[in-house]
Amino acid sequence: MTHDLVTSLRPLLTAEASAEAYASGAEPGDLEQAVWLRLLERLEADGPPRDPRRWLRSAVRIEARRTRRTTRDERPYETEPAGAAEHEPEQLALTAARHRALRDAVRRLPGRCPRLMEALLSPKDLTYREIAGELGISQGSLGPERSRCLGCLRRLLPREVAAR
Repeated sequence: MTHDLVTSLRPLLTAEASAEAYASGAEPGDLEQAVWLRLLERLEADGPPRDPRRWLRSAVRIEARRTRRTTRDERPYETEPAGAAEHEPEQLALTAARHRALRDAVRRLPGRCPRLMEALLSPKDLTYREIAGELGISQGSLGPERSRCLGCLRRLLPREVAAR
């Protein structure tokens, strides 16, 4: 009985959930899942509805309204809570992989670009005057040199990302 009811209602539920999902801000699959849960609760408590198709349409609309209210009342954090994600193992691994890819690309840059980029990425937070002195170039040519090096780096990095 339950299997026949589920089988007969599946196409209608898919259509109704798809129709209501956009306006409620929910995914159609989430609405479907919520309605299937309501149906199981209903079957356990009161047995099957007298008019299953009518009950299903009503249940989809009720779930869509519930989702709209929840979406309206809940406010996401503007930023992640302090330190929430930055120390999780997955995030640490992804950050380390990005840093490795960047460092590898910097090492492959032409001319004095690797030294310039290393100086710019240095944790010492060097000033332009200090970087220019370290590289033996004038402070005025540092900006244009940096722009050329960043252009080269941009051309290298998309290949790195695509290769992963």
